[in-house]
Amino acid sequence: MEKYIIVKTAIDDLEIARKITYTLLEQKLVSCVQEKEVLSHYWWKGKIEYASEYILEMNTRKELYSKVEQEILKLHPYEVPEIIAIDINQGLPSYFKWIEEETNTQI
Repeated sequence: MEKYIIVKTAIDDLEIARKITYTLLEQKLVSCVQEKEVLSHYWWKGKIEYASEYILEMNTRKELYSKVEQEILKLHPYEVPEIIAIDINQGLPSYFKWIEEETNTQI
């Protein structure tokens, strides 16, 4: 079973995106966050919508997912925010060691 994941969320407010980023980093729930600006197209309440958003991709340990999700939900204003986890199947062992060292071991 994979031990490390990428948690992904999208948000249209840069200030809140940065608040999510630094809250998760300060609590050592994630080792890093990558922020990307995108144009999202999606179905919402029966209509196709679009919005400029920021995608946050966060590296962490699978066992921390529920805490990461809780913290995102506390700060995220969307009615139904995208919060998903993607298993990391392979990678550089020293990078995984760094994730381990930089995330909270007090679960």
